[in-house]
Amino acid sequence: MRGGAQSHLMRCDDGHFYVVKFQNNPQHLRVLANELLATRLAEAIKLPVPATKVVEVSEWLVSHTPELRMQLGGGSGERSPACKAGHQFGARFVVDPLEGQVFDYLPESMMERVRNIKDFAGMLCIDKWTCNSNGRQAVFWKKVRERKYTATFIDQGYCFNAGEWSFPDSPLRGVYARNEVYREISGWESFEPWLSRIEAMTPEAIGDCADGIPPEWYGDWQELEKLIEQLVKRRGRVRELIAAFRASSREPFPKWSEAKVAVM
Repeated sequence: MRGGAQSHLMRCDDGHFYVVKFQNNPQHLRVLANELLATRLAEAIKLPVPATKVVEVSEWLVSHTPELRMQLGGGSGERSPACKAGHQFGARFVVDPLEGQVFDYLPESMMERVRNIKDFAGMLCIDKWTCNSNGRQAVFWKKVRERKYTATFIDQGYCFNAGEWSFPDSPLRGVYARNEVYREISGWESFEPWLSRIEAMTPEAIGDCADGIPPEWYGDWQELEKLIEQLVKRRGRVRELIAAFRASSREPFPKWSEAKVAVM
């Protein structure tokens, strides 16, 4: 698969295809934990994200599959290392390759055929909350004979500032490359119900999203605990971070006018 993590599309024993990221990917070990945690947070507030699994890849499969190797850059001649066996992160492929089509880009003229384009506002809430230090990634898919596409939000590996687990907030981080997806945002109501769901999310519910992350993906439990504590504190900052994006040079929300003042 394309992308810096050098993921592989694999069919698992449940019959589904998964985009699998390996522990020894070129980005960082923690991107696996980031993927699982941030995707679960988005799922908890009812956003369209892939189903996630911890995928067990056996040593036998790695040793008998020449393609399961990490490609090294630089032309040093060094042999590419094999993908590491064990627990890996898997995101279910959004549609079976035999049943539909998937695109990671649609021209602006086709955005009107995306049935859930308003969900980009909800995903902006997640990206600001988790300090996604990459641009927002999405794929657009449809089954055979369907006319409209569905957007699904993928690639949460750079949430929490990738392997750093820090929050260097910036107005233009974690946003989609084109303003077209934000065209219908006209005020705070456009971020509902997702924004209110984040603000009302209990510390226990946030902690539950981290439950089951394999320890080998992050190492120190105390570091994961600190990350959860930061997410709890940041629930109340999401509006502030969205407002900073609104005031940026991107001018992303042309339909958002100043709120009218009621005069008594």
